[in-house]
Amino acid sequence: MDAEENNRDGRAEAPGLKPHPLTGQFFPSPVVPGTGWPGDPAGTQTPVARTASDVERLAAAAESLAELDALVSVSRANPRLTEWCERIARREVASMRRASFANEPYWGRPVPSFGDPQAKVLVVGLAPAAHGGNRTGRNFTGDRAADFLVAALYRAGFANQPSSRCAGDGLAYTGLRMAAAVRQAPPANKPTAQEFATDAPWLRREIELMSQLESVVALGGLAWNALWRIFRSFGWGLPAPKVKFAHEAKVDILRGEGAAPLRLVGCYHPSQQNTFTGRLTEPMIDSVFSGLAPHNN
Repeated sequence: MDAEENNRDGRAEAPGLKPHPLTGQFFPSPVVPGTGWPGDPAGTQTPVARTASDVERLAAAAESLAELDALVSVSRANPRLTEWCERIARREVASMRRASFANEPYWGRPVPSFGDPQAKVLVVGLAPAAHGGNRTGRNFTGDRAADFLVAALYRAGFANQPSSRCAGDGLAYTGLRMAAAVRQAPPANKPTAQEFATDAPWLRREIELMSQLESVVALGGLAWNALWRIFRSFGWGLPAPKVKFAHEAKVDILRGEGAAPLRLVGCYHPSQQNTFTGRLTEPMIDSVFSGLAPHNN
């Protein structure tokens, strides 16, 4: 939509701004922290991590999941990913443009976790999707992978609705929280080893702050490996040799004296490639989450 055109409500669109698909409020792409995007955890004074050491320091000092989410959402510690996500948000990457989202603003920032702060289940994916989380500001939102996963969480009793369209759409999780090993969409969906390492303290601190955590679901082998590295950094009891990722693989991890074991569960990632080819079916993903459902805990 050109600046001189009107949006769907007949209001003139300001140059460089586009309306949120739910609220109609105008935003630039990327979205500026603290300007009213639904669910934005950050404000104008939220500290910005610019280096890996900043991430380590700020993550370790976070006293709540809400504080951690705010810090994650403004981080600039992975410069390659920051530049990539911001260029996609500004529609500067021709091969990544999507006509269907041309009239929407893009979040374009690191995507914080979402869900129940008292969750017993943590679901960890690889990274936000370029036109999913990077557009909406919420992981597994606004794309086909979201449709597949959230419908499964609804069937299992974790989600209050079977769809995840955009931030502010009313979606809520009970007993479950959604996170990612890397917090920004990577080119070709391939984060570097350094990018995994830079973002690892966010996930490490998140696990520390989840006092009710009983199970972690890894969506795919890369998330599984990232979690394994974090568990090792805690000094927790891991089996040797390392258990390889597989769909419905299960490992009980010893967290130390007096603490109940943490169960790590593998699940194929609900990507279009996996779901369209039948590698991951509804019964397969239901089998993962039905055993972890709130009524079973």
